[in-house]
Amino acid sequence: MEPLFLGVDGGQSSTTALVGDERGRVLGVGVAGPSNHVQGEGGREKLVRAVEGCLSEACRRAGLDAGCARFQAACLGFSGGPAGKEPILREILNAERLLVVTDALIALSGATAGEPGVVTIAGTGSIAFGRNAAGRTARAGGWGYVFGDEGGAFDIVRQALRAALRSEEGWGPATALHRALLDAAGAATANELLHSFYTTSFPRPRIASFATLVDEIAERGDPDAIGILRGAADQLSGITRAVRTQLFAPGDAIRAAYVGGVFRSRILLTAFRAALGMDCAPPLYGPAAGALLEAYRAAGISPALRNVPEFKS
Repeated sequence: MEPLFLGVDGGQSSTTALVGDERGRVLGVGVAGPSNHVQGEGGREKLVRAVEGCLSEACRRAGLDAGCARFQAACLGFSGGPAGKEPILREILNAERLLVVTDALIALSGATAGEPGVVTIAGTGSIAFGRNAAGRTARAGGWGYVFGDEGGAFDIVRQALRAALRSEEGWGPATALHRALLDAAGAATANELLHSFYTTSFPRPRIASFATLVDEIAERGDPDAIGILRGAADQLSGITRAVRTQLFAPGDAIRAAYVGGVFRSRILLTAFRAALGMDCAPPLYGPAAGALLEAYRAAGISPALRNVPEFKS
Protein backbone atom coordinates (compact mmCIF):
# COMPACT_ATOMS: atom_id res chain seq x y z
CA MET A 1 0.00 0.00 0.00
CA GLU A 2 1.28 3.47 -0.84
CA PRO A 3 2.18 5.77 2.06
CA LEU A 4 -0.70 7.58 3.72
CA PHE A 5 -0.77 10.91 5.55
CA LEU A 6 -3.28 12.39 7.97
CA GLY A 7 -4.23 15.95 8.87
CA VAL A 8 -6.77 16.75 11.59
CA ASP A 9 -8.28 20.07 12.66
CA GLY A 10 -9.77 19.67 16.13
CA GLY A 11 -11.98 22.62 16.97
CA GLN A 12 -14.56 23.83 19.44
CA SER A 13 -17.47 22.99 17.15
CA SER A 14 -16.21 20.12 14.97
CA THR A 15 -13.22 17.94 14.08
CA THR A 16 -12.16 17.42 10.47
CA ALA A 17 -9.78 14.79 9.09
CA LEU A 18 -8.12 14.65 5.67
CA VAL A 19 -6.38 11.49 4.47
CA GLY A 20 -3.89 12.05 1.66
CA ASP A 21 -1.41 10.12 -0.45
CA GLU A 22 2.25 11.01 -0.97
CA ARG A 23 1.43 12.99 -4.14
CA GLY A 24 -0.72 15.46 -2.21
CA ARG A 25 -4.05 14.04 -3.34
CA VAL A 26 -6.79 14.14 -0.71
CA LEU A 27 -8.33 10.69 -0.70
CA GLY A 28 -11.02 11.14 1.94
CA VAL A 29 -12.59 13.71 4.26
CA GLY A 30 -14.35 13.06 7.56
CA VAL A 31 -16.12 15.32 10.06
CA ALA A 32 -17.11 14.61 13.67
CA GLY A 33 -17.87 16.50 16.87
CA PRO A 34 -15.72 18.90 18.96
CA SER A 35 -12.41 17.76 20.45
CA ASN A 36 -10.62 20.77 21.90
CA HIS A 37 -10.56 19.97 25.63
CA VAL A 38 -9.53 16.82 27.55
CA GLN A 39 -9.19 18.12 31.11
CA GLY A 40 -12.92 18.47 31.79
CA GLU A 41 -15.37 15.75 32.66
CA GLY A 42 -15.75 13.39 29.71
CA GLY A 43 -13.05 15.27 27.80
CA ARG A 44 -10.93 12.23 27.01
CA GLU A 45 -13.93 10.32 25.70
CA LYS A 46 -15.00 13.30 23.59
CA LEU A 47 -11.52 13.57 22.05
CA VAL A 48 -11.34 9.86 21.24
CA ARG A 49 -14.88 9.82 19.83
CA ALA A 50 -14.25 12.86 17.64
CA VAL A 51 -10.89 11.73 16.24
CA GLU A 52 -11.97 8.14 15.66
CA GLY A 53 -15.24 9.34 14.13
CA CYS A 54 -13.75 11.72 11.58
CA LEU A 55 -10.91 9.30 10.79
CA SER A 56 -13.35 6.45 10.21
CA GLU A 57 -15.40 8.57 7.81
CA ALA A 58 -12.32 9.85 5.96
CA CYS A 59 -10.97 6.32 5.55
CA ARG A 60 -14.33 5.00 4.39
CA ARG A 61 -14.51 7.68 1.71
CA ALA A 62 -10.95 6.83 0.70
CA GLY A 63 -11.82 3.13 0.40
CA LEU A 64 -9.66 2.24 3.39
CA ASP A 65 -10.21 0.26 6.58
CA ALA A 66 -9.68 2.73 9.43
CA GLY A 67 -8.69 -0.08 11.78
CA CYS A 68 -5.81 -1.08 9.49
CA ALA A 69 -4.73 2.35 8.26
CA ARG A 70 -1.11 3.19 9.03
CA PHE A 71 0.16 6.71 8.40
CA GLN A 72 3.67 7.67 7.53
CA ALA A 73 2.96 10.98 9.28
CA ALA A 74 -0.02 12.52 11.04
CA CYS A 75 -0.51 16.07 12.29
CA LEU A 76 -3.37 17.08 14.57
CA GLY A 77 -4.01 20.67 15.62
CA PHE A 78 -6.33 21.72 18.44
CA SER A 79 -7.87 25.00 19.51
CA GLY A 80 -7.30 24.04 23.15
CA GLY A 81 -3.62 23.39 22.44
CA PRO A 82 -1.78 20.05 22.43
CA ALA A 83 -1.46 19.66 26.22
CA GLY A 84 -2.61 16.25 27.44
CA LYS A 85 -3.68 15.00 24.03
CA GLU A 86 -0.59 13.34 22.55
CA PRO A 87 -0.56 10.25 24.85
CA ILE A 88 -4.24 9.63 24.11
CA LEU A 89 -3.74 10.04 20.37
CA ARG A 90 -0.80 7.63 20.33
CA GLU A 91 -3.14 4.99 21.68
CA ILE A 92 -5.70 5.36 18.89
CA LEU A 93 -3.58 6.31 15.85
CA ASN A 94 -1.09 4.16 13.98
CA ALA A 95 1.40 6.76 12.76
CA GLU A 96 5.15 6.55 12.23
CA ARG A 97 5.44 10.29 12.96
CA LEU A 98 2.84 12.01 15.12
CA LEU A 99 2.66 15.78 15.61
CA VAL A 100 0.19 17.39 18.01
CA VAL A 101 0.19 21.18 17.59
CA THR A 102 -1.86 24.30 18.13
CA ASP A 103 -4.65 25.37 15.82
CA ALA A 104 -2.69 28.54 15.00
CA LEU A 105 0.06 26.54 13.28
CA ILE A 106 -2.28 24.54 11.06
CA ALA A 107 -4.30 27.67 10.28
CA LEU A 108 -1.09 29.37 9.12
CA SER A 109 0.04 26.38 7.09
CA GLY A 110 -3.32 26.13 5.37
CA ALA A 111 -3.66 29.85 4.80
CA THR A 112 -0.25 30.16 3.12
CA ALA A 113 -0.09 26.64 1.62
CA GLY A 114 2.86 25.92 3.89
CA GLU A 115 4.87 28.95 2.79
CA PRO A 116 6.50 31.37 5.27
CA GLY A 117 4.11 34.08 6.38
CA VAL A 118 1.67 35.37 8.95
CA VAL A 119 -1.97 34.54 9.63
CA THR A 120 -4.33 36.69 11.67
CA ILE A 121 -7.16 34.71 13.24
CA ALA A 122 -10.20 36.55 14.54
CA GLY A 123 -13.18 34.46 15.53
CA THR A 124 -14.51 34.51 19.09
CA GLY A 125 -10.97 35.47 20.13
CA SER A 126 -7.92 36.63 18.22
CA ILE A 127 -4.26 35.81 17.63
CA ALA A 128 -1.59 36.42 15.00
CA PHE A 129 0.89 33.65 14.25
CA GLY A 130 3.79 33.36 11.83
CA ARG A 131 6.68 31.20 10.65
CA ASN A 132 9.69 32.23 8.59
CA ALA A 133 11.79 30.30 6.08
CA ALA A 134 14.12 29.10 8.85
CA GLY A 135 11.17 27.51 10.64
CA ARG A 136 11.14 29.98 13.53
CA THR A 137 7.65 30.84 14.79
CA ALA A 138 6.21 33.79 16.70
CA ARG A 139 2.84 34.88 17.98
CA ALA A 140 1.09 37.98 19.28
CA GLY A 141 -2.19 38.15 21.17
CA GLY A 142 -4.30 35.12 21.95
CA TRP A 143 -4.35 35.87 25.68
CA GLY A 144 -7.96 34.80 26.22
CA TYR A 145 -11.15 36.76 26.75
CA VAL A 146 -10.25 38.10 30.22
CA PHE A 147 -6.90 39.69 29.42
CA GLY A 148 -6.90 39.99 25.65
CA ASP A 149 -8.41 38.71 22.40
CA GLU A 150 -8.71 42.29 21.19
CA GLY A 151 -10.46 42.53 17.85
CA GLY A 152 -12.22 39.19 18.26
CA ALA A 153 -15.98 38.85 18.22
CA PHE A 154 -16.31 38.61 22.01
CA ASP A 155 -14.29 41.80 22.46
CA ILE A 156 -16.36 43.59 19.81
CA VAL A 157 -19.54 42.74 21.72
CA ARG A 158 -17.91 43.75 25.01
CA GLN A 159 -17.14 47.17 23.53
CA ALA A 160 -20.69 47.44 22.15
CA LEU A 161 -22.23 46.65 25.53
CA ARG A 162 -19.99 49.25 27.16
CA ALA A 163 -21.22 51.83 24.66
CA ALA A 164 -24.82 50.84 25.42
CA LEU A 165 -24.21 51.11 29.18
CA ARG A 166 -22.62 54.55 28.85
CA SER A 167 -25.55 55.71 26.75
CA GLU A 168 -28.08 54.33 29.23
CA GLU A 169 -26.35 55.92 32.22
CA GLY A 170 -26.04 59.29 30.53
CA TRP A 171 -22.27 59.61 30.32
CA GLY A 172 -21.97 58.54 26.70
CA PRO A 173 -23.61 59.50 23.40
CA ALA A 174 -26.82 57.93 22.21
CA THR A 175 -26.19 54.87 20.07
CA ALA A 176 -28.37 52.49 18.09
CA LEU A 177 -26.39 49.67 19.69
CA HIS A 178 -28.41 50.15 22.88
CA ARG A 179 -31.82 49.22 21.48
CA ALA A 180 -30.42 46.64 19.06
CA LEU A 181 -28.65 44.68 21.81
CA LEU A 182 -31.64 44.78 24.14
CA ASP A 183 -34.05 43.61 21.45
CA ALA A 184 -31.75 40.83 20.28
CA ALA A 185 -31.17 39.50 23.81
CA GLY A 186 -34.65 40.11 25.17
CA ALA A 187 -33.42 42.40 27.96
CA ALA A 188 -35.18 45.44 29.41
CA THR A 189 -32.03 47.46 30.14
CA ALA A 190 -28.35 47.35 29.31
CA ASN A 191 -27.63 46.77 32.99
CA GLU A 192 -29.90 43.73 32.95
CA LEU A 193 -28.13 42.48 29.84
CA LEU A 194 -24.75 42.97 31.50
CA HIS A 195 -25.77 40.70 34.37
CA SER A 196 -27.25 38.16 31.96
CA PHE A 197 -23.90 37.93 30.19
CA TYR A 198 -22.38 36.68 33.46
CA THR A 199 -24.74 33.69 33.58
CA THR A 200 -24.55 30.28 31.94
CA SER A 201 -27.42 31.29 29.67
CA PHE A 202 -24.89 33.35 27.71
CA PRO A 203 -21.73 31.30 27.09
CA ARG A 204 -18.93 33.09 25.28
CA PRO A 205 -19.84 31.83 21.78
CA ARG A 206 -23.38 33.13 22.20
CA ILE A 207 -22.14 36.52 23.38
CA ALA A 208 -19.66 36.63 20.48
CA SER A 209 -22.48 35.96 18.00
CA PHE A 210 -23.81 39.48 18.68
CA ALA A 211 -20.78 40.83 16.76
CA THR A 212 -22.80 40.43 13.55
CA LEU A 213 -25.38 42.78 15.05
CA VAL A 214 -22.67 45.37 15.72
CA ASP A 215 -21.68 45.09 12.07
CA GLU A 216 -25.28 45.59 10.94
CA ILE A 217 -25.60 48.73 13.08
CA ALA A 218 -22.29 50.02 11.75
CA GLU A 219 -23.48 49.53 8.17
CA ARG A 220 -26.44 51.77 9.03
CA GLY A 221 -24.00 54.53 9.93
CA ASP A 222 -23.93 54.43 13.74
CA PRO A 223 -20.71 56.23 14.81
CA ASP A 224 -20.13 54.10 17.91
CA ALA A 225 -20.52 50.83 16.02
CA ILE A 226 -18.23 52.04 13.23
CA GLY A 227 -15.66 53.15 15.80
CA ILE A 228 -15.74 49.75 17.53
CA LEU A 229 -15.09 47.90 14.27
CA ARG A 230 -12.32 50.26 13.24
CA GLY A 231 -10.77 49.92 16.68
CA ALA A 232 -10.88 46.14 16.34
CA ALA A 233 -9.19 46.45 12.94
CA ASP A 234 -6.41 48.54 14.50
CA GLN A 235 -5.83 45.93 17.20
CA LEU A 236 -5.72 43.09 14.67
CA SER A 237 -3.36 44.93 12.36
CA GLY A 238 -1.15 45.71 15.35
CA ILE A 239 -0.65 42.07 16.35
CA THR A 240 -0.09 41.14 12.70
CA ARG A 241 2.66 43.72 12.28
CA ALA A 242 4.22 42.60 15.58
CA VAL A 243 4.58 39.03 14.32
CA ARG A 244 6.02 40.21 11.02
CA THR A 245 8.60 42.34 12.85
CA GLN A 246 9.65 39.37 14.99
CA LEU A 247 10.21 37.04 12.05
CA PHE A 248 10.95 38.96 8.88
CA ALA A 249 13.22 41.73 7.62
CA PRO A 250 11.46 44.93 6.42
CA GLY A 251 11.95 44.13 2.72
CA ASP A 252 10.98 40.46 2.86
CA ALA A 253 8.08 39.39 0.65
CA ILE A 254 5.77 37.22 2.71
CA ARG A 255 2.31 35.73 2.54
CA ALA A 256 -0.18 37.27 4.94
CA ALA A 257 -3.70 35.95 5.41
CA TYR A 258 -6.75 36.57 7.57
CA VAL A 259 -9.08 33.88 8.91
CA GLY A 260 -12.25 34.01 10.99
CA GLY A 261 -15.81 35.26 11.05
CA VAL A 262 -14.88 38.76 12.21
CA PHE A 263 -13.38 39.46 8.79
CA ARG A 264 -16.79 39.04 7.16
CA SER A 265 -17.42 42.62 8.23
CA ARG A 266 -16.79 44.89 5.24
CA ILE A 267 -16.03 47.86 7.49
CA LEU A 268 -13.58 45.95 9.67
CA LEU A 269 -11.80 44.22 6.78
CA THR A 270 -11.39 47.49 4.85
CA ALA A 271 -9.93 49.21 7.91
CA PHE A 272 -7.71 46.21 8.70
CA ARG A 273 -6.19 46.16 5.22
CA ALA A 274 -5.66 49.92 5.27
CA ALA A 275 -3.91 49.83 8.65
CA LEU A 276 -1.80 46.77 7.90
CA GLY A 277 0.56 48.27 5.37
CA MET A 278 1.08 45.01 3.44
CA ASP A 279 -0.90 42.73 1.17
CA CYS A 280 -3.23 40.37 2.99
CA ALA A 281 -5.57 37.81 1.45
CA PRO A 282 -8.10 35.14 2.43
CA PRO A 283 -6.63 31.70 3.23
CA LEU A 284 -5.60 29.45 0.37
CA TYR A 285 -6.73 26.37 2.32
CA GLY A 286 -8.41 25.60 5.61
CA PRO A 287 -6.72 24.35 8.80
CA ALA A 288 -7.38 20.66 8.13
CA ALA A 289 -5.44 21.01 4.86
CA GLY A 290 -2.81 22.90 6.83
CA ALA A 291 -2.51 19.94 9.20
CA LEU A 292 -2.07 17.61 6.21
CA LEU A 293 0.67 19.90 4.85
CA GLU A 294 2.40 19.75 8.23
CA ALA A 295 2.25 15.95 8.10
CA TYR A 296 3.98 16.05 4.71
CA ARG A 297 6.52 18.50 6.12
CA ALA A 298 7.29 16.08 8.98
CA ALA A 299 7.97 13.37 6.42
CA GLY A 300 10.32 15.63 4.47
CA ILE A 301 8.15 16.01 1.36
CA SER A 302 6.17 18.97 -0.01
CA PRO A 303 3.63 17.90 -2.63
CA ALA A 304 1.08 20.34 -4.01
CA LEU A 305 -2.37 19.60 -2.63
CA ARG A 306 -5.10 18.28 -4.90
CA ASN A 307 -8.80 17.53 -4.37
CA VAL A 308 -8.92 19.75 -1.29
CA PRO A 309 -12.46 20.50 -0.06
CA GLU A 310 -13.54 24.14 -0.19
CA PHE A 311 -12.95 26.05 3.04
CA LYS A 312 -15.13 28.89 4.35
CA SER A 313 -13.73 30.67 7.38
